[in-house]
Amino acid sequence: MRLPPVLSDADLPAPELCAARLDGDVFRLGDCFAPADEIEQPSHRAAAVHSGLSDRLIAEQLSAAWVWGALDTAPSHRQFCVTMGARVSHSAVRWMTLREVVIEPAEIIDLHGNAVTSPLRTVVDLVRFSDTFGAGHARAVARLVSGTGGSLHDAVAAIEGRRNLPNKRRALARLGRCALPAAEPPSAE
Repeated sequence: MRLPPVLSDADLPAPELCAARLDGDVFRLGDCFAPADEIEQPSHRAAAVHSGLSDRLIAEQLSAAWVWGALDTAPSHRQFCVTMGARVSHSAVRWMTLREVVIEPAEIIDLHGNAVTSPLRTVVDLVRFSDTFGAGHARAVARLVSGTGGSLHDAVAAIEGRRNLPNKRRALARLGRCALPAAEPPSAE
């Protein structure tokens, strides 16, 4: 029998999953695990972020950045949004934030039943809504942009193309700090 690509304590008890990790049969994937023969993909990370949650939730901001591979480790605080009027009831928990947003269908990507904001929407949300915006955020934005073959100009255009967008000036200033670092010269060995 083949194991599912992402395992949580709904699949196996937590002690068994931890023992399987120690045996090298699975590896840690956020709050979940994946079989050792799986190659980690955005769809695996999306499943881990959404584990045990409503399928109406859309992973956003830092959670989406991790799904797209822009962060090396999953954020401990998960961030989700829902479309206006989605009517999702969710108990208030400390480990997640849930916002109701206006979002276009093209800004949502379905990864095997788990919704995630597109890389461009993730960039725009990170520069608009992050309470603090340090080097880690700037690095995540640069990785998101470079990973999609896009440019920071695409994000600037997406922001400038919307009228009455809250936090517009702050977002544009933050984008200016996200330039990709120059390539390092190869080491002479």
